[in-house]
Amino acid sequence: MLKLGNFSSIIVANWKLNGNMEFINQYYQKLVLNPNNCVVICSPSIFLNKLEINNKNLFSGAQDVSIYQEGAFTGELSAKMLDDIKIQFSLVGHSERRQYFNESNEIINLKSKNLIENNVIPIICIGETLEEKENNKTNEVLKKQIKESIPVSSNYENTIIAYEPIWAIGTGLTPSLDEIEEVHKFIKTVNVKLNNYKVLYGGSVKASNSDDINSLNNVDGCLVGGASLKVDEFNSIIS
Repeated sequence: MLKLGNFSSIIVANWKLNGNMEFINQYYQKLVLNPNNCVVICSPSIFLNKLEINNKNLFSGAQDVSIYQEGAFTGELSAKMLDDIKIQFSLVGHSERRQYFNESNEIINLKSKNLIENNVIPIICIGETLEEKENNKTNEVLKKQIKESIPVSSNYENTIIAYEPIWAIGTGLTPSLDEIEEVHKFIKTVNVKLNNYKVLYGGSVKASNSDDINSLNNVDGCLVGGASLKVDEFNSIIS
């Protein structure tokens, strides 16, 4: 498993349900890496072994994984399979999975446990809705998600947390820098074992705000959605 502490920043691209081979070929022709950053491209699963990796600071990651290791579960993709094709990261519990596929904290915990057991680093997504934020329940919601989603086998070397306020995803809205810093600091102090975890910020990250976000003391990188599909803009973010 990778040593996450070797990287000053971790930038994850989530292409969601987008991309084709022509797009991928053009994307990688233009992609420019920063040697100090770890860059992870999370593509649809059919393209995982088509993405370029260098095993130094450029990796491909899955967008999801099954709760099952093997068996009669048509259409599923196991953590063991990801490890077999040298995939070292996987998103888990993205808000779209929670919302559209009814994934509970318990399911996310099991998926993360399976990934860790198979040497794949889970990027566990947490975040509050706008209603929860307006009712001052952000910390309460995040604490519950952290407690129930992160497996006992998790530690700062094998797990990443991504804070994605649901109300900021794809909306163009972002919390203030002070709010991001405050929430990330809270996440790292929910439990003493979380002090050294890498915590990424996601939610309408783009070239115009990524530098300011990444410069915050308790932010260890970004999870980038729509902006990661524009390679020139993504180059600005990872530079």
